[in-house]
Amino acid sequence: MSIPCDMLVFGGTGDLALHKLLPALYYLHRDGRLHTDQRIIALARSPHSRAAFQALAERHCRAQVARANFSDTLWASFAERLDYLAMDASQSADYGRLARHLGNDDKRVRVYYLATAPDLFADIATYLSVAGLAGPKARIVLEKPIGHSLESAREINATLGAVFDESRVFRIDHYLGKETVQNLMALRFANALFEPVWRAAHIDHVQISVCETLGVENRGAYYDNAGAMRDMLQNHLLQLLCLVAMEAPVRFDAESVRNEKVKILEALKPITGLDVRDKTVRGQYTNGQIGGQEVPAYYFEKNVDNDSDTETFVAVQAEIENWRWAGVPFYLRTGKRLAKKTSEILIQFKPVPHQLFGDGEANQLLIRLQPEERISLQLMAKNPGKGMHLKPVELDLNLANAFSTQRRWAAYERLLLDVIEGDSTLFMRRDEVDAAWQWVDPILQGWHQHYQRPRPYPAGSDGPEQAEALLERHRRHWHADRDTN
Repeated sequence: MSIPCDMLVFGGTGDLALHKLLPALYYLHRDGRLHTDQRIIALARSPHSRAAFQALAERHCRAQVARANFSDTLWASFAERLDYLAMDASQSADYGRLARHLGNDDKRVRVYYLATAPDLFADIATYLSVAGLAGPKARIVLEKPIGHSLESAREINATLGAVFDESRVFRIDHYLGKETVQNLMALRFANALFEPVWRAAHIDHVQISVCETLGVENRGAYYDNAGAMRDMLQNHLLQLLCLVAMEAPVRFDAESVRNEKVKILEALKPITGLDVRDKTVRGQYTNGQIGGQEVPAYYFEKNVDNDSDTETFVAVQAEIENWRWAGVPFYLRTGKRLAKKTSEILIQFKPVPHQLFGDGEANQLLIRLQPEERISLQLMAKNPGKGMHLKPVELDLNLANAFSTQRRWAAYERLLLDVIEGDSTLFMRRDEVDAAWQWVDPILQGWHQHYQRPRPYPAGSDGPEQAEALLERHRRHWHADRDTN
């Protein structure tokens, strides 16, 4: 069982809190992972009573939690933990009311979860300090993105660092809490099969794709100021790249793991100036069809500028300048309103030195994060019958089937429990954020300096044609493109 803790969620009536955080906390409560005295306090401007917020939380949790896992008795006991305080996080005067509401108890851990816009991060940290709410047992959790650029990220981190020491700052990336991402480390560092070939001598290239069928939904105002590069690639995709490429840490603890991730980010070859034209592709979806339904172009979405040049798709050819990966391209792509929803990592091995049986595909390792969680190794095998005719076959590990007797934890369950227990292994350190922005900022500047507008692509497609050309000029193809042929 965990320790006594107050978890305070700024933005406590928003989508993140209601759809992800509260259901995750409900599961932790159900499984006996929370201290009997733990409180969960939602903070937002809406003038809810405690009872009204509990009813709101119940409605959303019933929709998110599997019916077999939800019971009225469990909910009643969980609801006793829930509290609500109406306050404006941007007003320093409201933090005095918050301090009085919490009471004076130096023995309790207080976790401040900032499910708010990034421009509030610095103010919240400062006001917590002024109100005497940032003591040595207080922790703060930040959602991505941390800032809008290298400069703004450094400003936010400097303000946070003046209030909370680094061990009490948890920069969350929910991708790092996914079971398959955890299994990526197990796959690499617990199996002798892969280590000898996990290097440039045997790997042709790596693809990391996070593709969505959804548009910007209700996030138009935020997304139009962020775009796919800041919203997804700068954090989610670069974190996945680090886990694929990092060296084995000395031990599995927070500092050792994060030290190795920083080394990869610092080894990324800069993409500057005119290189952005050859190694990056920006795209923006136009009207099209997904699942037989007509969907509007991005610039017709709610709260989006009609003349917006924000990218909803980005593809990048990255290179890591170190001994293990020199000469191996890492192709990263992410986009909205694409043909399929999928998140996957493809390791494309080099072909055998001599094609004894004629042409055949090189072996592949596919690590799929969604929609299903599975790891499959594609090998060449002989077709039955006369002659030596080969076809690809898969050794397939479906994680849901392999662990069918155990419930799959949602990413936020693991990460929230780690915050409560003070384990920062799966969270980004300050210098990680800095190193990621140092690589991304020149790309953003290159797009602006050379006025590289997004390439249009129809909703429901695989993205702009230029993204295919990024690989085709080297006689390679995106994995999803082959699936649909």
